[in-house]
Amino acid sequence: MSVAPVFLLAGIGGLLVVLNSRLVRIIDRSRELQALTQSRDTPVSSERESKTELQALKRRMALVMKAIELLTITILLVALVVAFVFISVVTQLDLALLVVPLFVMAMVCLMAAALLFQREVQLATTQVRRCF
Repeated sequence: MSVAPVFLLAGIGGLLVVLNSRLVRIIDRSRELQALTQSRDTPVSSERESKTELQALKRRMALVMKAIELLTITILLVALVVAFVFISVVTQLDLALLVVPLFVMAMVCLMAAALLFQREVQLATTQVRRCF
């Protein structure tokens, strides 16, 4: 019964790696744009486009950060589930009244993180489409 949550933790770890790499790319791109807007040789129209893109990157960064926060909460909740299941077996106590709500909360956080990730991907693809 405690093996399934452990596999869930591994999957969440993989998702955290993906979100972290997206965050790094967003930060790198925002640094490039900030350097571009601070240069004196930049035309006004290009500066406006850069500021618009920076706003979109700021929104994407907020979504990724919130998703990472929710996944971190999910990890903590799943770890509590594993701990309570282990304690339940060792002490032969029925801790289902604790385990079930913790697991449901973990799944709600995971679903919310997945929705935020989907929204960030949508914003990223919209940004790319504007370039073409």
